[in-house]
Amino acid sequence: DVAAARASMPGDADVRAVLEALIDPMHHRIDVRQAPMIRLIAAEDAVHNRWLLQLASHHLISDHTTLERMVHEIGLIQQGRRDALPPVVPFRTFVAQAVLGRDEAADEAFFAGMLSDIEETTAPFGLLDVQGDGSNVEEIHQPLPAELAAQIRQVARAQGVSAASVFHLAWAMVLSVTSGQRSPAFGTVLFGRMGGVEGADNAMGMFINTLPVRIRVDRETVQRSLRFVHAQLAALMAHEHASLALAQRCTLLPAGAPLFTGVLNYRYMDRAGAEDDAAAWEGMEVLGGEERTNYPFDLSVDETRDGFALVPQIDVRVGAARMAACMQQALEVLVHALATGG
Repeated sequence: DVAAARASMPGDADVRAVLEALIDPMHHRIDVRQAPMIRLIAAEDAVHNRWLLQLASHHLISDHTTLERMVHEIGLIQQGRRDALPPVVPFRTFVAQAVLGRDEAADEAFFAGMLSDIEETTAPFGLLDVQGDGSNVEEIHQPLPAELAAQIRQVARAQGVSAASVFHLAWAMVLSVTSGQRSPAFGTVLFGRMGGVEGADNAMGMFINTLPVRIRVDRETVQRSLRFVHAQLAALMAHEHASLALAQRCTLLPAGAPLFTGVLNYRYMDRAGAEDDAAAWEGMEVLGGEERTNYPFDLSVDETRDGFALVPQIDVRVGAARMAACMQQALEVLVHALATGG
């Protein structure tokens, strides 16, 4: 309770620590049965002569793009430019499109073709729990060396594929080694705003979906593997609103068993209006942020104009730094093979 926390806060309290304690997942949960699932808490930190603002939200109602849009719109308001705010587009418009536009028979045929012979969960290091609360997950942020980033973009252009395809193949290589499977399946996070509905880029809400891909890593050449990855990701876009439950029913796995416990989230981080936002937020700074996943083996890849960064969230028994190093090594081996025709 925020009011109770303020009332009990001594004058020399570590206000930041108090705010962080209010959202500690070990002790507090956002109740998904009732609105709102988002809240802002402002508190004066007299010791440091500043005000702190904390934003807490549940992933059910927000994705990364939504958070960026919120920051951008607050920036416009800060500048007195309310007239520049984009028109409000009801989220229900996109829900209706996703529900009414689905072809469940086509979805089932697609995933059956990919997954119908799978009898075993792709579980790196035997990690099977996908219903955790994130308390056993650790996260780091590791930018890739500039030379490696340039090589990734160069080989992607040479092969006529996206950099995202290169990262998906490298992640499959890591999962193959850590799970012992030649054709590992893993979740890939889809953007969910590609359906061509007007206003989707500026709409707020939860658009993303996590669906499986399956990549065989021992094909004759890495060039062929990469082209396969690119084609599979392109085909998956036609089914971006399918349910993961439907995909899992297309396997031979027993009911309740997860198809995968590893996930790749490829994120494009450049934002329209970033310069305006910087001007609007002058005198303010971001002190930190925290995300948690129920998957024990999760990797986000952030692509910016300057390069790429790996953001692994990995079970502490394995280690985020260890897996970031493995992923970087896989990328180095892959781009060398692509560049030399190996």
